[in-house]
Parts: sequence; C-alpha cells; structure tokens
Amino acid sequence: MSKPVVAAQLYTVREFTKTPEDLEKTAKKIKEIGYNAVQVSGIGPMEPERVKEIMDKEGLKICATHVGFNLLQEDLDAVIRQHKLWDCKYVGVGAMPREYQDSKEGYVKFAKEASEIARKLADEGLSFIYHNHHFEFMKFDGVTGMDILLNESDPEVFGFEIDTYWIQAGGANPVDWIYKVEGRMKVVHFKDMGISDERQAIMTEVGEGNLNWEAIIKACQDTRVEWAAVEQDICQRDPFESLAISLKNLKELGLEA
Repeated sequence: MSKPVVAAQLYTVREFTKTPEDLEKTAKKIKEIGYNAVQVSGIGPMEPERVKEIMDKEGLKICATHVGFNLLQEDLDAVIRQHKLWDCKYVGVGAMPREYQDSKEGYVKFAKEASEIARKLADEGLSFIYHNHHFEFMKFDGVTGMDILLNESDPEVFGFEIDTYWIQAGGANPVDWIYKVEGRMKVVHFKDMGISDERQAIMTEVGEGNLNWEAIIKACQDTRVEWAAVEQDICQRDPFESLAISLKNLKELGLEA
C-alpha cells in the first residue's frame, strides 16, 4: 500500500512569498531542502502564470491549494482555470467563514453550499477539500461541528483535509479522524503539538512534539492519502529550518518527498 508523499505548505513561509521575487527565492530554498511538491497558500498577489513558471523552474509540483470560500462563490470559473493551469487537482478551503461557525444551522448551510460548489469542481475533474481548525469541535445539541460537516455534506464530492494539530487541539484524536473520513481525504496536514517552557500548547516541527506519528502515518497509508503537507503556522525558529526538520523526521519515519 502506497504511503503519502510529503509536500511543503507555503503558508509556513508566507512572510517570504509576498512578491514573485520572494516566491522565486523561497521555491529554490524549498527544493534545496528536499521537497518536490508544495501546497500554494498565503502567497502575495501575482499572476497564476507567474506562479506556474516559478514552480516549473524549480521542479515543484503544486499538489493542492487553499482559496477563500468567497472566491469559490464569486468567481468559480477563475479558480477552475487557475487549478487547471497548475495541473492541481485539490482545491482547498482553509476555514469556513465566520458567519457559519456559531450554530448547527450554520454548519448545515455551509455543508450544503460547499457541496454544490464541490459538484461543479468535480465536473471539471477537480476535488474540493476542507481544512479544519479546532473550532469545528464545538458541540451543537451534543454533536460537533465537524460531525455535522461529515454527515450533512455530499460524500461523493466534499472532501476533507485533516489537520493533525488542530484535531488534537479540539480534544479529538487525529488517528480516529483520519479513519473516520476514509475515502474522502487525499491531502492531510502534518503538524505536531508540544508544550512550551511557559507550559502552553505550541506548534512544533513534525516529530518534535507529542503526536503519535507512527499511528498517524499508518492511518494515512491505510486510507490511501496521497499527499502529506507539512504546515507550521507558528515556528519557534526560522520557518525554512522548521520545514527541513519536519522533512528529516518524516524520512526517518519512512516517508519521502
């Protein structure tokens, strides 16, 4: 059974992707670290053709993205064109807009609206994926928002992008959730959780915190996840060094970029 391929989530280095010149330097560094694929998220405003040119030059595959849900609602055709240009199948939403988050009805509404968009993407050969944080584990009438999304969305087209750190932060088990969305997840976010000197939960490089990576990787392998995007929203050191440490540790766990 194949293992997921490790990619770098560009949101980790978002401070270094604000201009095409920045993105060129960053793409070169990421390739030198040993990554061969990226998830495009958090970059500055630039033409999709320029992004493609930069990634092609460095031999970096764009495996997935994050785009605003409002953009999917307002200009879906442009999103489709961009992803086809990049030969990128997975169209990710990083979080549902705030107005959906405070009630069961909001979650149901988002699940239905996102499923409609996801069907249109599927018709074009693309796949919608939803990235969780911890707020989706608030309960409404005893049911978490995440379960509402799982149950009220169209399982044929609404995919998930489990973030291991945020699942743990929500009080749930990342391994359980990887199995729970089996068949509906091809991209996962790898992010570790540790405890700081101030005794606070912090994001760490993969393998430097306390999550059970052997079990997480096995679950991803069992459920046929294709891509494991390393994301660290907040780094305790230079973010490129953080990406390098995560990749080194994942290679020691048997994965490849």
